[in-house]
Amino acid sequence: MLGIRARPCLVRKRQSRARIRGVKRDHLARQVVATARLTGDFTLRSGRVAHEYFDKYQFEADPVLLDGLAERMADLVPDGTEVLAGLEMGGIAVVTALGRHTGLPCAFVRKTAKSYGTARLAEGAAVNGRTVLVVEDVVTSGGQVVLSTRDLRDLGARVDAAVCVIDRQEGGAEALAAEGVTLHALFTRADLDRSGRTPAS
Repeated sequence: MLGIRARPCLVRKRQSRARIRGVKRDHLARQVVATARLTGDFTLRSGRVAHEYFDKYQFEADPVLLDGLAERMADLVPDGTEVLAGLEMGGIAVVTALGRHTGLPCAFVRKTAKSYGTARLAEGAAVNGRTVLVVEDVVTSGGQVVLSTRDLRDLGARVDAAVCVIDRQEGGAEALAAEGVTLHALFTRADLDRSGRTPAS
């Protein structure tokens, strides 16, 4: 009969990962742009029509690319993190992959609680009294991350950091800083611009 090894308390400790730096990271940025950059006519949320569109769900739908992103994002997880909290809906895929690489439990945060089932705002791992890292795919204005941070704090979580795949550099980091939250991004909009192509946001 195979024994089951008890797992230690899961608290993130930072490890150096050289592979997040240099050429391999640049190559990953090029993969993200090549996978998610679409051309055509697209109406943006502002009403403006753009001829390029950055479809974040394309890199989230690619299991190999998503796994590579999560592997490198693991180095951005602050020391002492106890729970990863992915935001509905794009953050769910990212947090699940990130949990695999960090070994940390995951919570899945709804925009609004459902009126049926558990009726919880945060499903999965318990957040009360724990240090929680908010996980998002792309941060633009930071509005949803701010709202979800407040919700998590109301549930008793300690939240002082968030991590994302891409920071579009449109005020999100500043909005989060005003809430006492530090944003850690794997890539910024400038990083993707330097990769050779400029995705529209």
